[in-house]
Amino acid sequence: MDWQGQKLAEQLMQIMLVAFAVVAFATGYAIGSFQMMILIYAGGVVLTTLVTVPNWPFFNRHPLKWLDSIEAEKHPKPQPQQPSSVSKKKSSKK
Repeated sequence: MDWQGQKLAEQLMQIMLVAFAVVAFATGYAIGSFQMMILIYAGGVVLTTLVTVPNWPFFNRHPLKWLDSIEAEKHPKPQPQQPSSVSKKKSSKK
Protein backbone atom coordinates (compact mmCIF):
# COMPACT_ATOMS: atom_id res chain seq x y z
CA MET A 1 0.00 0.00 0.00
CA ASP A 2 1.47 3.37 -0.98
CA TRP A 3 1.41 6.53 1.15
CA GLN A 4 -1.66 8.00 -0.52
CA GLY A 5 -3.38 4.64 -0.23
CA GLN A 6 -2.71 4.65 3.51
CA LYS A 7 -4.22 8.12 3.78
CA LEU A 8 -7.27 6.99 1.80
CA ALA A 9 -7.68 3.89 3.99
CA GLU A 10 -7.50 6.02 7.14
CA GLN A 11 -10.10 8.48 5.82
CA LEU A 12 -12.42 5.68 4.70
CA MET A 13 -12.12 4.00 8.08
CA GLN A 14 -13.00 7.17 9.98
CA ILE A 15 -15.93 8.08 7.72
CA MET A 16 -17.36 4.56 7.70
CA LEU A 17 -17.11 4.07 11.48
CA VAL A 18 -18.79 7.41 12.20
CA ALA A 19 -21.50 6.73 9.62
CA PHE A 20 -22.24 3.28 11.05
CA ALA A 21 -22.27 4.70 14.58
CA VAL A 22 -24.86 7.33 13.60
CA VAL A 23 -27.00 4.81 11.71
CA ALA A 24 -26.76 2.26 14.53
CA PHE A 25 -27.68 4.82 17.18
CA ALA A 26 -30.60 6.22 15.16
CA THR A 27 -31.97 2.75 14.39
CA GLY A 28 -31.51 1.52 17.95
CA TYR A 29 -33.20 4.62 19.34
CA ALA A 30 -36.08 4.46 16.83
CA ILE A 31 -36.95 0.84 17.56
CA GLY A 32 -35.85 0.93 21.21
CA SER A 33 -33.38 -1.91 20.94
CA PHE A 34 -29.88 -1.69 22.35
CA GLN A 35 -29.11 -5.14 20.94
CA MET A 36 -30.01 -4.04 17.40
CA MET A 37 -27.83 -0.95 17.80
CA ILE A 38 -24.84 -3.08 18.82
CA LEU A 39 -25.44 -5.57 15.99
CA ILE A 40 -25.61 -2.82 13.35
CA TYR A 41 -22.46 -1.17 14.66
CA ALA A 42 -20.62 -4.52 14.86
CA GLY A 43 -21.60 -5.24 11.26
CA GLY A 44 -20.28 -1.81 10.31
CA VAL A 45 -16.97 -2.49 12.04
CA VAL A 46 -16.62 -5.81 10.19
CA LEU A 47 -17.48 -4.18 6.84
CA THR A 48 -15.06 -1.32 7.53
CA THR A 49 -12.34 -3.84 8.34
CA LEU A 50 -12.96 -5.74 5.10
CA VAL A 51 -12.75 -2.51 3.09
CA THR A 52 -9.73 -0.87 4.71
CA VAL A 53 -7.40 -3.60 5.98
CA PRO A 54 -6.66 -5.72 2.86
CA ASN A 55 -4.26 -4.28 0.32
CA TRP A 56 -6.83 -3.67 -2.44
CA PRO A 57 -5.57 -2.46 -5.86
CA PHE A 58 -7.20 0.97 -5.47
CA PHE A 59 -4.84 1.62 -2.53
CA ASN A 60 -1.84 1.17 -4.89
CA ARG A 61 -2.51 3.80 -7.53
CA HIS A 62 0.65 5.79 -6.74
CA PRO A 63 3.48 3.27 -6.23
CA LEU A 64 6.86 4.46 -5.02
CA LYS A 65 9.81 4.12 -7.37
CA TRP A 66 12.69 2.56 -5.48
CA LEU A 67 16.31 2.95 -6.55
CA ASP A 68 18.15 -0.07 -7.91
CA SER A 69 20.71 -1.43 -5.44
CA ILE A 70 23.60 -0.28 -7.65
CA GLU A 71 22.12 3.21 -7.89
CA ALA A 72 21.50 3.33 -4.14
CA GLU A 73 25.17 2.60 -3.42
CA LYS A 74 26.16 5.75 -5.36
CA HIS A 75 24.15 7.89 -2.95
CA PRO A 76 25.48 7.57 0.61
CA LYS A 77 23.12 7.65 3.53
CA PRO A 78 22.94 11.02 5.30
CA GLN A 79 24.86 11.12 8.56
CA PRO A 80 23.50 12.89 11.65
CA GLN A 81 24.94 16.37 12.10
CA GLN A 82 27.23 16.94 15.07
CA PRO A 83 26.57 20.14 17.01
CA SER A 84 29.16 22.77 16.00
CA SER A 85 29.62 24.26 19.45
CA VAL A 86 29.82 21.67 22.16
CA SER A 87 29.90 23.25 25.60
CA LYS A 88 32.16 21.48 28.02
CA LYS A 89 32.01 22.19 31.71
CA LYS A 90 35.30 22.51 33.48
CA SER A 91 35.48 20.69 36.74
CA SER A 92 37.03 22.65 39.57
CA LYS A 93 39.29 20.79 41.98
CA LYS A 94 39.48 21.88 45.58
